[in-house]
Amino acid sequence: MLRVIGKRIALLIPTLVGLSILLFLWVRSLPGGPATALLGDKATPEAVDRINEAYGFNKPIIEQYFTYIGKMLSGDFGTSLQTNRPVLEEFATRFPATVELTVVALVFAIGIGIPLGYWAATHVNKWQDNLSVVLSLFGVVIPVFFLAFIFKWLFAIKLPIFPTDGRQNPRIDATHVTDFYVLDGILTAEWDAAWDAFMHLVLPGIALGTIPLAIIVRITRASVLEVQNADFVRTAKAKGLTPRLIRNRFVLRNAMLPVSTTIGLQTGLLISGAVLTETVFAFNGIGRFLRDAIFNLDYPVLQGFIIFIAILYSLINLLVDVSYGFIDPRVRVQ
Repeated sequence: MLRVIGKRIALLIPTLVGLSILLFLWVRSLPGGPATALLGDKATPEAVDRINEAYGFNKPIIEQYFTYIGKMLSGDFGTSLQTNRPVLEEFATRFPATVELTVVALVFAIGIGIPLGYWAATHVNKWQDNLSVVLSLFGVVIPVFFLAFIFKWLFAIKLPIFPTDGRQNPRIDATHVTDFYVLDGILTAEWDAAWDAFMHLVLPGIALGTIPLAIIVRITRASVLEVQNADFVRTAKAKGLTPRLIRNRFVLRNAMLPVSTTIGLQTGLLISGAVLTETVFAFNGIGRFLRDAIFNLDYPVLQGFIIFIAILYSLINLLVDVSYGFIDPRVRVQ
C-alpha cells in the first residue's frame, strides 16, 4: 500500500508541472500582455513598463518561468488585486467555509444516495425503481443555482425556517478558533453559535449536494444490480446465508468500488463548483471569492485557485485509491 501511495504522489509532480506551464503561458498570452491585464485597457505605456519591471515580465521567458515556479514552491501565489493580500492567505481564510459546505453536501448526497440506489436495485423495474430514476434525473437536469433560489425563496423567505444568507448570525458573539464555525461552537461549548452555523449550512448544502446525490443513486443502483447477479452472490444464497449477511458482506461491499470513485470525483467538483451556491446564499467561501475574482480580472487569484484545485483533486484521488485496499482485499494482495 505504501508503494502505491508513493507512485501516486510521484505522478502528481508531472501533472502539476504541466499545469504550471499551461497557467504560465495563459497569463502571458493575455491581450496586451499580463501588465495590460493587470492595469486595464487604458494603461499608459509608462505604467506598463513599470509593471513589467516590477514583476519581471521583461526578462527572458525561461527565467520568468523558473522564478514563477520558485515563488509557488515557497508558497507565494501572488497578491490579490481585489484585497491586496496574499492569495494563499485569502484561501486560508475562506477555505474552512467551503469545506463545511462541502461536508454537508456530501453527507446529504451519500446518506440518501447509497440507500436510495440500493433500494432501487432491490426493486428493479418496479415503481420504487422508476421513482428513484425519475428523481435522480431531476437532480441532474435542474441547475444548482435554480434550486438554490427555489430553496431560499421557499424555506428562508416564505417559510422562514432557515437563514437567508451568510455563515452565521452577526449578532451572535461567537468565538472562532479554527474558522470552522460549527466545530468552533462545539469546541467552545457555545451551542447556540454551533446550531446557528449549522442552520446556515443546510439550504446551500442541500442545493449543492443534489447533483452528487443523483449521480450516486444511479451509480449505486447499477453497481448493486451487477453484483447481485454475480456467481458468488448466488452461491451465498444457495448456502442459506441470511439476506442481511449477503447484503452487507457480499453485495454492498463489492458494489462500493465504483461508488467510492464517484464520491471522490464529486468531492473535487463540489469544492470547485460551489461558486453559484455561495453566490446565491452570500456564503463567504472560496467559491464566492472566485466569482469576484472573475468579474474583477484578478488573475493571481484565478491562477492560485486552479493550482489549488489540481492539488486537491490529486489528493482526493489518492485517498480513493487507498480506500480500494480497505474495501476490496484483492487490491491489497495485488
